[in-house]
Amino acid sequence: MRVPPKRKEPVRLTLATCVLREFRRGDEPSLVRHANNRNVWINVRDSFPFPYTPSDAKAWLRLAATEGMNQVFAIDVDGFVVGAIGVKPGDDVNRLDAEIGYWLGEEFWNRGIATEAVQAITQYAFETLGMVRVHAAVFEWNTASMRVLEKAGFVKEGVQVRSAIKDRQIIDQVVYARVHE
Repeated sequence: MRVPPKRKEPVRLTLATCVLREFRRGDEPSLVRHANNRNVWINVRDSFPFPYTPSDAKAWLRLAATEGMNQVFAIDVDGFVVGAIGVKPGDDVNRLDAEIGYWLGEEFWNRGIATEAVQAITQYAFETLGMVRVHAAVFEWNTASMRVLEKAGFVKEGVQVRSAIKDRQIIDQVVYARVHE
């Protein structure tokens, strides 16, 4: 008799300002409400669509349910998805270094939510995933995200000059990292 594979317990991190949890069916309306915002889109990679439609939310939930996406979490405030955060471990010689990425709906900015989520997911990367370094590349104009990373204990490592294109502009990216002590 074949035994079905053991299903992992879903990760749920309960923080003071929010909960980090898996995405689930029913998150679509809240996801569209907070993601469909040019002020959010201008600070994230182009794989994040704008405008952000219900079809985009459904596609994201299908992708988030796949095995390779188990390090991406919904930022939940009062039962509603208001953003996302995740870590992507590197490979080969960079396998102990993970990239962190996050976004938060504009109406939730300046409440400490992003800082707390970054701190929590960084600890998760160190303690659960065995990472020794977590880094982020921030667009040159995104000073708010730079402050979030600094408050979460990240250190500015340098500037990647003219390393990205966003909104038809070639821009610098500022690299921040935190190393596990």
